[in-house]
Amino acid sequence: MDEKYAVVQNAEELYHQGNEIGVLVLHGFTGTTQSVKPVYNVIKDKGYTVYAPRLKGHGTHHEDMEKSTKEDWLSSAQEGYEKLTEACERIFVTGLSMGGTLALHLGTQYQNIAGIIPINPAIDMPHLKQQSETEDRFLTGIGSDIKKEGVHELAYEKTPVASIRELTALMEKVKNKLHQVTSPLLLLSSKTDNVVPPHNSQYVFSNVESKQKEMVTLPNSFHVATLDHDQGFLCEKIVKFISERC
Repeated sequence: MDEKYAVVQNAEELYHQGNEIGVLVLHGFTGTTQSVKPVYNVIKDKGYTVYAPRLKGHGTHHEDMEKSTKEDWLSSAQEGYEKLTEACERIFVTGLSMGGTLALHLGTQYQNIAGIIPINPAIDMPHLKQQSETEDRFLTGIGSDIKKEGVHELAYEKTPVASIRELTALMEKVKNKLHQVTSPLLLLSSKTDNVVPPHNSQYVFSNVESKQKEMVTLPNSFHVATLDHDQGFLCEKIVKFISERC
Protein backbone atom coordinates (compact mmCIF):
# COMPACT_ATOMS: atom_id res chain seq x y z
CA MET A 1 0.00 0.00 0.00
CA ASP A 2 1.44 3.34 -1.07
CA GLU A 3 0.60 6.12 1.36
CA LYS A 4 -0.45 9.32 -0.34
CA TYR A 5 0.17 11.73 2.54
CA ALA A 6 3.22 12.58 4.61
CA VAL A 7 3.56 11.34 8.19
CA VAL A 8 2.30 13.97 10.61
CA GLN A 9 4.55 15.32 13.35
CA ASN A 10 4.76 13.11 16.46
CA ALA A 11 3.29 10.12 14.63
CA GLU A 12 6.64 8.68 13.52
CA GLU A 13 7.86 5.25 14.54
CA LEU A 14 10.07 5.13 17.63
CA TYR A 15 13.12 2.90 18.11
CA HIS A 16 15.79 2.65 20.79
CA GLN A 17 18.61 0.12 20.81
CA GLY A 18 19.20 -1.03 24.38
CA ASN A 19 20.04 -4.40 25.90
CA GLU A 20 19.11 -7.93 24.77
CA ILE A 21 15.54 -7.62 26.09
CA GLY A 22 13.17 -6.21 23.47
CA VAL A 23 9.74 -4.66 23.90
CA LEU A 24 7.30 -4.07 21.05
CA VAL A 25 4.83 -1.23 21.73
CA LEU A 26 1.75 -1.04 19.48
CA HIS A 27 -0.63 1.91 19.17
CA GLY A 28 -4.35 1.70 18.53
CA PHE A 29 -6.97 2.04 15.79
CA THR A 30 -6.83 5.49 14.09
CA GLY A 31 -4.12 6.49 16.61
CA THR A 32 -0.36 7.01 16.48
CA THR A 33 2.79 6.34 18.44
CA GLN A 34 2.09 9.58 20.36
CA SER A 35 -0.48 7.72 22.45
CA VAL A 36 2.03 5.09 23.61
CA LYS A 37 5.14 7.25 23.82
CA PRO A 38 5.01 7.49 27.66
CA VAL A 39 5.22 3.68 27.82
CA TYR A 40 7.99 3.67 25.21
CA ASN A 41 9.98 6.26 27.19
CA VAL A 42 9.77 4.42 30.50
CA ILE A 43 10.86 1.15 28.89
CA LYS A 44 13.71 2.92 27.08
CA ASP A 45 14.88 4.53 30.31
CA LYS A 46 15.16 1.08 31.90
CA GLY A 47 17.74 0.13 29.27
CA TYR A 48 15.62 -2.21 27.17
CA THR A 49 15.51 -2.24 23.39
CA VAL A 50 12.10 -0.85 22.43
CA TYR A 51 10.26 -0.38 19.14
CA ALA A 52 6.96 1.41 18.54
CA PRO A 53 6.12 1.04 14.84
CA ARG A 54 3.61 3.18 13.00
CA LEU A 55 0.88 0.84 11.83
CA LYS A 56 0.19 0.95 8.10
CA GLY A 57 -2.37 3.57 7.12
CA HIS A 58 -1.96 5.47 10.39
CA GLY A 59 -0.37 8.80 11.23
CA THR A 60 -0.93 10.35 7.80
CA HIS A 61 -4.51 10.99 6.64
CA HIS A 62 -7.77 9.12 7.12
CA GLU A 63 -7.93 8.50 3.37
CA ASP A 64 -4.71 6.48 3.69
CA MET A 65 -6.25 4.46 6.47
CA GLU A 66 -9.31 3.79 4.33
CA LYS A 67 -7.09 1.84 1.94
CA SER A 68 -5.38 -0.24 4.64
CA THR A 69 -6.60 -3.66 5.75
CA LYS A 70 -6.40 -5.89 8.80
CA GLU A 71 -3.65 -7.81 6.99
CA ASP A 72 -1.65 -4.58 6.73
CA TRP A 73 -1.96 -4.01 10.47
CA LEU A 74 -1.09 -7.62 11.24
CA SER A 75 1.96 -7.29 8.98
CA SER A 76 3.05 -4.09 10.74
CA ALA A 77 2.93 -5.89 14.09
CA GLN A 78 4.71 -8.98 12.79
CA GLU A 79 7.41 -6.95 11.06
CA GLY A 80 7.96 -5.07 14.32
CA TYR A 81 8.32 -8.31 16.23
CA GLU A 82 10.76 -9.72 13.67
CA LYS A 83 12.82 -6.51 13.78
CA LEU A 84 13.30 -7.02 17.51
CA THR A 85 14.25 -10.70 17.08
CA GLU A 86 17.29 -9.56 15.09
CA ALA A 87 18.74 -7.75 18.12
CA CYS A 88 17.12 -9.33 21.17
CA GLU A 89 17.08 -12.65 23.00
CA ARG A 90 13.69 -12.22 24.67
CA ILE A 91 10.73 -10.14 23.53
CA PHE A 92 7.70 -8.69 25.28
CA VAL A 93 4.72 -7.17 23.46
CA THR A 94 2.37 -4.47 24.72
CA GLY A 95 -0.33 -2.51 22.95
CA LEU A 96 -3.22 -0.11 23.46
CA SER A 97 -6.71 -0.91 22.15
CA MET A 98 -6.26 -2.48 18.69
CA GLY A 99 -2.56 -2.57 19.56
CA GLY A 100 -3.52 -4.92 22.39
CA THR A 101 -5.52 -7.01 19.93
CA LEU A 102 -2.45 -7.23 17.68
CA ALA A 103 -0.29 -8.16 20.68
CA LEU A 104 -2.66 -11.05 21.41
CA HIS A 105 -2.49 -12.11 17.77
CA LEU A 106 1.30 -12.28 18.00
CA GLY A 107 0.79 -14.48 21.05
CA THR A 108 -1.10 -16.96 18.86
CA GLN A 109 1.75 -16.98 16.35
CA TYR A 110 4.82 -17.07 18.60
CA GLN A 111 4.70 -19.30 21.67
CA ASN A 112 8.07 -18.04 22.93
CA ILE A 113 6.98 -14.44 23.61
CA ALA A 114 8.26 -13.61 27.10
CA GLY A 115 5.12 -11.69 28.04
CA ILE A 116 2.05 -10.01 26.56
CA ILE A 117 0.63 -6.79 28.02
CA PRO A 118 -2.64 -5.67 26.39
CA ILE A 119 -4.11 -2.33 27.50
CA ASN A 120 -7.89 -2.10 26.93
CA PRO A 121 -7.75 -4.60 24.04
CA ALA A 122 -10.61 -4.63 21.51
CA ILE A 123 -12.01 -8.09 20.91
CA ASP A 124 -15.82 -8.01 21.07
CA MET A 125 -17.65 -4.85 19.97
CA PRO A 126 -21.05 -5.74 18.43
CA HIS A 127 -22.01 -2.09 17.94
CA LEU A 128 -19.23 -1.75 15.35
CA LYS A 129 -21.08 -4.10 13.01
CA GLN A 130 -24.02 -1.69 12.99
CA GLN A 131 -21.69 1.24 12.29
CA SER A 132 -20.04 -0.68 9.45
CA GLU A 133 -23.38 -1.04 7.66
CA THR A 134 -23.88 2.69 7.19
CA GLU A 135 -23.71 4.13 3.70
CA ASP A 136 -21.48 6.94 4.95
CA ARG A 137 -17.83 6.83 3.94
CA PHE A 138 -16.49 8.35 7.17
CA LEU A 139 -17.74 8.67 10.75
CA THR A 140 -16.66 10.99 13.56
CA GLY A 141 -13.26 10.13 15.04
CA ILE A 142 -12.99 8.09 18.23
CA GLY A 143 -9.75 9.52 19.61
CA SER A 144 -9.06 11.30 22.90
CA ASP A 145 -11.28 9.28 25.24
CA ILE A 146 -9.26 10.66 28.16
CA LYS A 147 -10.50 11.60 31.61
CA LYS A 148 -7.60 13.94 32.36
CA GLU A 149 -8.37 17.49 31.28
CA GLY A 150 -6.21 19.21 28.71
CA VAL A 151 -4.73 16.02 27.24
CA HIS A 152 -5.24 15.29 23.54
CA GLU A 153 -4.57 12.09 21.62
CA LEU A 154 -3.08 12.47 18.15
CA ALA A 155 -5.64 10.49 16.14
CA TYR A 156 -7.72 10.85 13.00
CA GLU A 157 -10.68 13.22 13.23
CA LYS A 158 -12.61 10.92 10.92
CA THR A 159 -12.93 7.14 10.99
CA PRO A 160 -13.25 5.34 7.65
CA VAL A 161 -16.21 2.96 7.61
CA ALA A 162 -14.13 0.56 5.51
CA SER A 163 -11.60 0.48 8.37
CA ILE A 164 -14.33 -0.32 10.89
CA ARG A 165 -15.19 -3.37 8.78
CA GLU A 166 -11.53 -4.39 8.81
CA LEU A 167 -11.31 -3.95 12.59
CA THR A 168 -14.43 -6.08 13.08
CA ALA A 169 -12.86 -8.85 11.00
CA LEU A 170 -9.57 -8.55 12.91
CA MET A 171 -11.28 -8.85 16.28
CA GLU A 172 -13.18 -11.94 15.16
CA LYS A 173 -9.97 -13.53 13.89
CA VAL A 174 -8.13 -12.97 17.18
CA LYS A 175 -11.14 -13.82 19.36
CA ASN A 176 -11.36 -17.26 17.80
CA LYS A 177 -7.70 -17.99 18.59
CA LEU A 178 -7.35 -16.64 22.12
CA HIS A 179 -6.97 -20.19 23.43
CA GLN A 180 -3.65 -20.33 21.59
CA VAL A 181 -2.18 -17.58 23.79
CA THR A 182 0.01 -19.23 26.44
CA SER A 183 2.63 -16.56 27.23
CA PRO A 184 2.54 -14.81 30.62
CA LEU A 185 -0.13 -12.12 30.49
CA LEU A 186 -0.61 -8.78 32.24
CA LEU A 187 -3.93 -7.23 31.21
CA LEU A 188 -4.56 -3.57 32.07
CA SER A 189 -8.21 -2.52 31.95
CA SER A 190 -9.79 0.89 32.56
CA LYS A 191 -12.76 0.82 34.92
CA THR A 192 -14.57 3.26 32.61
CA ASP A 193 -13.96 3.00 28.86
CA ASN A 194 -16.17 4.89 26.42
CA VAL A 195 -14.64 3.26 23.32
CA VAL A 196 -13.97 -0.41 24.13
CA PRO A 197 -16.36 -1.79 26.77
CA PRO A 198 -14.44 -3.25 29.76
CA HIS A 199 -16.06 -6.65 29.23
CA ASN A 200 -13.56 -7.07 26.37
CA SER A 201 -10.72 -7.35 28.89
CA GLN A 202 -12.63 -9.84 31.00
CA TYR A 203 -13.32 -11.97 27.92
CA VAL A 204 -9.64 -11.98 26.97
CA PHE A 205 -8.58 -12.84 30.51
CA SER A 206 -11.03 -15.72 30.72
CA ASN A 207 -10.18 -17.23 27.33
CA VAL A 208 -6.37 -17.16 27.06
CA GLU A 209 -4.53 -20.29 28.20
CA SER A 210 -1.69 -18.43 29.93
CA LYS A 211 -0.70 -20.20 33.15
CA GLN A 212 0.61 -16.91 34.51
CA LYS A 213 -1.96 -14.17 34.08
CA GLU A 214 -3.06 -11.07 35.98
CA MET A 215 -5.67 -8.41 35.27
CA VAL A 216 -5.23 -4.97 36.81
CA THR A 217 -7.98 -2.34 36.89
CA LEU A 218 -7.12 1.27 36.08
CA PRO A 219 -9.56 3.18 38.31
CA ASN A 220 -9.04 6.74 37.10
CA SER A 221 -8.62 6.52 33.33
CA PHE A 222 -10.78 6.23 30.23
CA HIS A 223 -9.78 4.35 27.06
CA VAL A 224 -6.45 6.03 26.30
CA ALA A 225 -5.03 5.07 29.69
CA THR A 226 -1.47 5.61 28.50
CA LEU A 227 -2.14 9.38 28.47
CA ASP A 228 -4.53 9.52 31.41
CA HIS A 229 -4.42 9.80 35.21
CA ASP A 230 -3.19 6.20 35.68
CA GLN A 231 -0.26 6.60 33.29
CA GLY A 232 2.42 6.37 35.99
CA PHE A 233 0.80 3.37 37.68
CA LEU A 234 0.35 1.65 34.31
CA CYS A 235 3.99 2.18 33.31
CA GLU A 236 5.16 0.97 36.71
CA LYS A 237 3.15 -2.25 36.37
CA ILE A 238 4.52 -2.88 32.87
CA VAL A 239 8.15 -2.38 33.90
CA LYS A 240 7.70 -4.58 36.98
CA PHE A 241 6.13 -7.33 34.85
CA ILE A 242 9.07 -7.23 32.43
CA SER A 243 11.80 -7.05 35.08
CA GLU A 244 10.38 -10.06 36.95
CA ARG A 245 10.78 -12.15 33.81
CA CYS A 246 14.27 -11.10 32.75
